Amino acid sequence: MTERVADIIILTYKPDKELFDHLDMLKKQTVKPGKIILMNTGEPYLSRLLSGTDYAGRYPGLEIHHVSEMEFNHGKTRNQAASHSEAPFLVFMTQDAGPADGHLLEELLKPFEDQTVSVSYARQLPREDCSASERYNRIFNYPDEERSKGQEDLAELGIKTFFCSNVCACYRRSDFDAAGGFVDSTIFNEDMIYAAGQVRAGKKIYYAAKARVRHSHDYSAKKQFKRNFDLGVSQADHPEIFSGVSSVGEGKKLVRGCVVYLFSRGKLLEIPGYLVKCAARYLGYRRGLNYRKLKREKILRFTASPNYWLRLWDAESEKGALKEYEKR
Repeated sequence: MTERVADIIILTYKPDKELFDHLDMLKKQTVKPGKIILMNTGEPYLSRLLSGTDYAGRYPGLEIHHVSEMEFNHGKTRNQAASHSEAPFLVFMTQDAGPADGHLLEELLKPFEDQTVSVSYARQLPREDCSASERYNRIFNYPDEERSKGQEDLAELGIKTFFCSNVCACYRRSDFDAAGGFVDSTIFNEDMIYAAGQVRAGKKIYYAAKARVRHSHDYSAKKQFKRNFDLGVSQADHPEIFSGVSSVGEGKKLVRGCVVYLFSRGKLLEIPGYLVKCAARYLGYRRGLNYRKLKREKILRFTASPNYWLRLWDAESEKGALKEYEKR
């Protein structure tokens, strides 16, 4: 697989020094990346981090491209990053996902020996300092067994057939270009929307469990609500993909399994807080599914992505003004 060249695209926003550790690990891969492209939101934040460092000498060939916070969009920004690469494979990562070893790229590329595989995504291991509930979430969503997923798995897996995470995922460039990349404007879930399109087209999504990154978050209940509100919005905006494929059953299975996990490890005091966060996730998700019934001020209070809405509403206002002008 060493002949398969992949460029790595990392989205950054207010990165800290941990970014250097991740870049150092990418240099140690058994399969070397073609290029490492930083697609950065908010130029001043990254400039402050890099100030006084010889990053160009430490990471030869590193490319940096900037977008403003108002311009950032999960789909369009990644498409812009992809336009800076000509590699046959694209690996998208986030700044807080660190390679667990030197075999990440090698393991991400192996599944593409099967020409029907369009995307592979990595296993996310919990950080050492994460809570027990977050550790279980990683175990539940990222088991140690690899799996190829296609249309034939919809009856068994439901929405998990489309599950894929751009925290660390590799895309076959020919399929990516043929699909037009990610949907340009989406509040969230650009990876699953893309994966669903590939599955519907007869392609496969591969969970590469031996490709491992360290990535976990202990979000507050408020942040869980906001993230799941955006998740609900993305599913409401794409009924052609998500309608008829329920995710509620998987959510219930996760909650039950985590409570048993916490109980068996004597983490009884963590259970109430975990259940509060679960309730916040569910409420946020339900509100997101029904966002069209909400006033704008509530949407801005509930969302984790206010700039997305401001940009969307500005565009709608401009269209309205244009229609009025054309009537004259």
